Amino acid sequence: MKCFERLIAKHIKDNLPPTLDPLQFAYKPNRSTDDAISTTLHSALSHLDHPGNYVRLLFLDFSSAFNNIIPDILTEKLLHLGLSSPICLWIKDFLSERPQSVKLGPHLSSTITISTGSPQGCVLSPLLFTLYTSDCTSTHPCNTIIKFADDTAVVGLISGEDETLYRDEVSRLEKWCSGNNLHLNTTKTKEIILDFRKGRVDPPPLYINGVRVDRVHSIRYLGVLITEDLSWTANTTAAVGKAQQRLHFLRILRRNNLDKKLLVTFYRATIESILSYCITAWYAGFSAADRKALQRVINTAQKITGSPLPSLEDIAGSRYTSRARQIIKDSHHPNHHLFQLLPSGRRYRSLKARTNRLKNSFFPRAVNLINKCESHKKL
Repeated sequence: MKCFERLIAKHIKDNLPPTLDPLQFAYKPNRSTDDAISTTLHSALSHLDHPGNYVRLLFLDFSSAFNNIIPDILTEKLLHLGLSSPICLWIKDFLSERPQSVKLGPHLSSTITISTGSPQGCVLSPLLFTLYTSDCTSTHPCNTIIKFADDTAVVGLISGEDETLYRDEVSRLEKWCSGNNLHLNTTKTKEIILDFRKGRVDPPPLYINGVRVDRVHSIRYLGVLITEDLSWTANTTAAVGKAQQRLHFLRILRRNNLDKKLLVTFYRATIESILSYCITAWYAGFSAADRKALQRVINTAQKITGSPLPSLEDIAGSRYTSRARQIIKDSHHPNHHLFQLLPSGRRYRSLKARTNRLKNSFFPRAVNLINKCESHKKL
C-alpha cells in the first residue's frame, strides 16, 4: 500500500502548480527547515532595520492537526488546485470509513469507523495536510505566515505602534481554523516580541479564542532556540550539551579500536549534524564565545578520532554557498528575488542593511560570499 501511496503522491506533486503556497517549506524539493527559519528571521530583521519598528512573532500549535482533516473540504481544495476528479474521489474514499481498533497485549477493542483525519504513518498524510492548509495565507502585506507542515509562524511587522492589521490577521486565521476543523492549542501557542527601541513599552496582550497568548523570552522553533534579543547563546548551549553526550559514545568506540573512517562517519552523523543544524540561519549572527564553544567540541572529537575534521567556519562557508546557489537556480523559491544580478551580469546586488543584526544574517552574507566566490573564479 505504501508503494501505491508513493505513486499517488508523485502524481499529485507533478500536477500541482509550482507557485503553490511558496511559504510552505515542508515536503518540497529544495526546501528545508533552514529556509523556513532564515525566511522568518529575514522578514523580521528587514523590518527592524528601520527605526521605530518592532515585530511580533506568533508560533501556533494545532491540536492533533492531521486527525482533523475533513475529506469533503480537502476534496474541494484539491479540485480547486487543478487535480483531476478521479484522483480527488480516490483520496476522499481513502480517508473515509476507515475501520480502527486498539490492541493492548492480548486484548482487542471493538472496531469503530472513522471518516475524519489522515492515517498516522501513511505516505500521503503529510502531503495531504500541506494541501489542506495551502489556502492559509496572509491577507496583509505587513504580515507573513510561514509554515513547515503543521509548524506555523505568523510574523507581524509593526510600524508606528499600530497593531490593527496584525490583530486582524490573527482574527482571520482564527476564523479560518474554525472553518477548516483545525483547533488551535492556545496553551501551547506562544508569542515573542522583537523590540530594540529605546524606552520600549510592552504592547497589549494577544487573545485567541478568548484565551490570552503567553508571551515568552525564547522558544524552540523547528529545532532552533530563538530568543527575544536574537542571541544564539541558548541555542549554542543546547547544541553543545547534546554533542558532548555523544562524545562519550565516540570515546567508547575509540577504546574498542573502531576504524578511523568509521569513527569519522559516526562523528559526522551524530555530532556534526547537531553542531551544524540550521547553521545558515544563525552562524553569522552568533558571538565569538559561542563559536569557541562549538569549535571546542569539534577539537575534542578530532583528538578522539585521530583524523582532521572540518572546522565550524569551513562547514558554514560550504553550507552558505551551497544553499545560496540552490536558491539562485530555483526561480520559484520564495527568496529567489533576493539574489539580483547587477546590469553587468557578473555580480549580485548587495542587500542594504543599516544594522549589524541584518548584515550578519544569512541572505546579506550569502550574497557577499557568492560575489567573492565569483571573483576568485575569475582570478
